[in-house]
Amino acid sequence: MFISAHICKSAVLAFTGMLLAAASSFTYASNAGPHPKAIPLPGGEHGLGLDDMGYLPALHRIVVPAGQTGALVLIDPDNNTMTSIPGIAPHVIAKPGRRHRDEGTSSDVYGDGYIFASDHSDRAVAIVDPVHKRVLKRIPLASGSDYVRYLAARQEVWVTEPEAAQIQVFKFSAKPAPTLKPETTISVPGGPEALLFDNARHRAYSNLWKAKTVVMNTVTHKVVTDWPNDCRGGRGLALDAAHSHLFVACTEGAISTLSLTANGKVLAHTKAGAGIDIISYSPALHHLYVPGSRSATLTIFHALPSGALKSLATFPTATRTHCVADDNHGHVYVCNPHAGGVLFIDDKH
Repeated sequence: MFISAHICKSAVLAFTGMLLAAASSFTYASNAGPHPKAIPLPGGEHGLGLDDMGYLPALHRIVVPAGQTGALVLIDPDNNTMTSIPGIAPHVIAKPGRRHRDEGTSSDVYGDGYIFASDHSDRAVAIVDPVHKRVLKRIPLASGSDYVRYLAARQEVWVTEPEAAQIQVFKFSAKPAPTLKPETTISVPGGPEALLFDNARHRAYSNLWKAKTVVMNTVTHKVVTDWPNDCRGGRGLALDAAHSHLFVACTEGAISTLSLTANGKVLAHTKAGAGIDIISYSPALHHLYVPGSRSATLTIFHALPSGALKSLATFPTATRTHCVADDNHGHVYVCNPHAGGVLFIDDKH
């Protein structure tokens, strides 16, 4: 009886410990919502080719380039209401069931009162007035585009063109009418994939498709070095400026943390869901949001000063959910191309 009672007591204590541990982890998940809220996008009934969505602080909107609809969808993170700016890619031919990311529009950025968005149908960058919701001008590109980014310090728009293995740089001027003037091209053999500016160091970062991250000088427009990143396939980038860390997404299912003060030394290599592409970082929360398109998950990590990433929660999403954006206040949006919408997660911290 003593042995039996002892075993029962041990089992009860162990089970209680498991419940407490589960309750501790579930507190976070229950606050955030274990099942993300599905938000359909206008025109997404047959699926959409979604890619480089992001948060535009000046507009306080999550902006989703809605693929072959040729429109930008602006989501208010306070209440998830939506407005659209049509006609970004007016000549796209939308076909039911097609979800290609190189149709319509797939990337945008805000700068100096305007939105600059990709137009795959015309191989151009559209200059958009977000107030009056209309396209003001289209600037032709040398090749097919991927990422569109704005360098405010130099009033430049940078466009990655993977087919040509280059980045095209334009000078923006608002007067007498908003326009972009071709300035230079930066050759990136073996890339470029993703694009991120580090204003404090006058640098830009991009990945090669395999194993390395490229460092460019934003003043000279020259590649200055490349860093091994421990990724078999390098994809998205995110910057932790407070800790001088660069996060590199590895499509095979990991995040590499590179030190910006130690010549790109890999400080940590953290496993996450497979099929990682675009990632998003909240400086206010020190949270890194990592979707896995093959694992159908979103993992939230806490970024530590050492460069290590501590897993906080993992949420179920859907297959092909490879892109994510957040508003720096815990409102997280994951693209859902098959369903033609986004998934909303409230990251209660």
